[in-house]
Amino acid sequence: MNFIPNPLHPALVHFPIALILLGTLLAIVAVFSRRFHLPWIAAGMLGLGAVGAIAATWSGEEDGEKQESIPAQAKEMLEEHEEWGERARNIALLAAAAAIASAALRRYPVVARSAAGIAALAAVGASICVAEAGHYGGKLVYQYGVGMNSKVGNASAPRDSGD
Repeated sequence: MNFIPNPLHPALVHFPIALILLGTLLAIVAVFSRRFHLPWIAAGMLGLGAVGAIAATWSGEEDGEKQESIPAQAKEMLEEHEEWGERARNIALLAAAAAIASAALRRYPVVARSAAGIAALAAVGASICVAEAGHYGGKLVYQYGVGMNSKVGNASAPRDSGD
């Protein structure tokens, strides 16, 4: 019995999406309030989101190599999806590092607040990149059937809605 999903990428990608988006909201609030351990919670969310983004980009590269015959438009869209995913990963790593610094430097309020601002701005950037990557990923699946049953099948044919 194989418990690892195939394709793996769709199963992994949703965790960092949720963590980065929620971490962004918490990072913004943590700029203005240090109560309830918000800086540490934001740092944890963004850190886990960044680690998840590393796994998501890795699995996306692995699953992307399995795609055999996809139309030229889908290949261009796949490239955009990969680039936005890599941007999201990189900026999420920066946001996580800044959030961790902000939480760790709580004894130096000016420095901590500055790091919190950097974390919040980077997290907003990561969220924008996540949204763009998701947009292109959704188009790949729903317009071209990329990743369906690990094979594209007839990607040039319109998808049947089953009605």
